[in-house]
Amino acid sequence: MLGMARRRATLRDVARRAGVHPSTVSRALNPRTREMITDRIARRVSQAAALLGYQANPIAYSLRTKRSQIAGVLIPDLTNPIFPPIIRGVEDGLAAAGYTAIVANTDNDADRERLAVQNMIARHVDGLILATARRRDPLVDHCLAEEIPLVLVNRTVETGGASSVVTDDAFGMQLVVEHLIRLGHTRIAHVAGPPGLSTGFARHRGFLKGMKAAGLRADAGLVAVCHTFSESEGRRAFLKLRARDRGFTAVAAGNDLLALGCYDALRELGLRVPKDIAVTGFNDMPFVDKLKPPLTTVRIPLYQMGAQAARTLLARLEERSAPLEQITLRPELVVRGSTAPPRNVSRRRR
Repeated sequence: MLGMARRRATLRDVARRAGVHPSTVSRALNPRTREMITDRIARRVSQAAALLGYQANPIAYSLRTKRSQIAGVLIPDLTNPIFPPIIRGVEDGLAAAGYTAIVANTDNDADRERLAVQNMIARHVDGLILATARRRDPLVDHCLAEEIPLVLVNRTVETGGASSVVTDDAFGMQLVVEHLIRLGHTRIAHVAGPPGLSTGFARHRGFLKGMKAAGLRADAGLVAVCHTFSESEGRRAFLKLRARDRGFTAVAAGNDLLALGCYDALRELGLRVPKDIAVTGFNDMPFVDKLKPPLTTVRIPLYQMGAQAARTLLARLEERSAPLEQITLRPELVVRGSTAPPRNVSRRRR
């Protein structure tokens, strides 16, 4: 009759259609257990499921396995272009095992982070991937105390206790400093990221180490610390540095957004990049190669970082007693048009 709802196909219906036991259907349709079934049987089950329009019941699955097949992902600033590739890596890594990601943007607000985690736990997520961690983070401590499977990505904490997937930020900033020094710069300013974040802290440490390795003194007056990784903070910090000292010829910014702020300030002052001052960034976020001039920066493997965080979490979910993993990925310097020798060096080379 018209208007009558079609009965929803069940797992048992698929089993009858495929001529197998319901448990075989369950294994064949679950990415985590599909390898337990022969390819021939798996294809037969998939065809039967497609013909019947079968859709798994996530609530029933959750009740049966005590798992939701959902992971919570916290991002500090979704408008920052580095995070979408990380999220894509996380989603692809989780999907390979039949998991779905729930993403929450927190705007670097500790209260929003706490509320997001509470809501995710209330919805029975199996684990969490946090890109929001501060070097000393009570939220991470809380998750560890509650024994919630947890992986930190892009940032980490000083206290340990959680698996993490990060980039060697200090080494990346050393590459920047070495590059600028090879060009002939000796008066190098640093627009540093927030020291409460492992990224800001480690990159500043790398700046100091790079200067020391070259036998140069890192002048405290040429370091401006930013409250956030944002374009407006980069502009503010550069203007502060310029008002304090007009002798520096290059600036190493703690990330690409801070470098964009330096570009803004230089335009306001009527100065040119790199003719008057060379500028570098960090992250190689999308579209910095389209700037005028294109930005010299440090490329970090954003997608790979997210995918590895997903794999690390899945391993943790598979075996709760598995050892913690601290995975550090290697960055690389990408040289573009925003760096050049300082003017006095250029003249000497003519």
